[in-house]
Amino acid sequence: MGRREAAPLLTEPAARYRESYLEALREFQAEGRHLNLDAARLAVDFGGFVRGLRAEANRAKLPPGRVLQTTYWLIDGDEFIGRSSLRHELPPALLEIGGHIGYEIRPTRRRQGYGGTILRLTLPKARALGLRAVLVTCAADNAGSRAIIERNGGRFEDRRAGPDGDRPTLRYWLALP
Repeated sequence: MGRREAAPLLTEPAARYRESYLEALREFQAEGRHLNLDAARLAVDFGGFVRGLRAEANRAKLPPGRVLQTTYWLIDGDEFIGRSSLRHELPPALLEIGGHIGYEIRPTRRRQGYGGTILRLTLPKARALGLRAVLVTCAADNAGSRAIIERNGGRFEDRRAGPDGDRPTLRYWLALP
């Protein structure tokens, strides 16, 4: 019998995934995303970066103006695949465009089923917070994300102008039984 590979898991950020996370960050930055993160600085104090992400789920440690959220990392083996952000509440701006759950998959792992996995694994975490439904949004031209949301039970509510009036955003509600 062959060895069965373990399924990807959703976990809180951890320093043990430092190298894989930094590789993924370089991939994101090569496509123009996460340019606000300094990879060299993160490499030096990755533990501090992880503690900062975890602190966002603690109201007592939350900086002013920030939304209470829990960040999860999707890990396959020891590889960082992507992240989801579960916002515990929605201020008006996030109700309009951002939603409860945001997720992304590193560029070299897209189109391999991980997007559906990360959303599916994040939904029970939202239910554990007491949420009965979550808002998930995507850019109108992101067919892959739209399909992931719909496969996970998303019910289309409406289409809204993007934050700068540019890329329209689609809004979906997912019931959490």
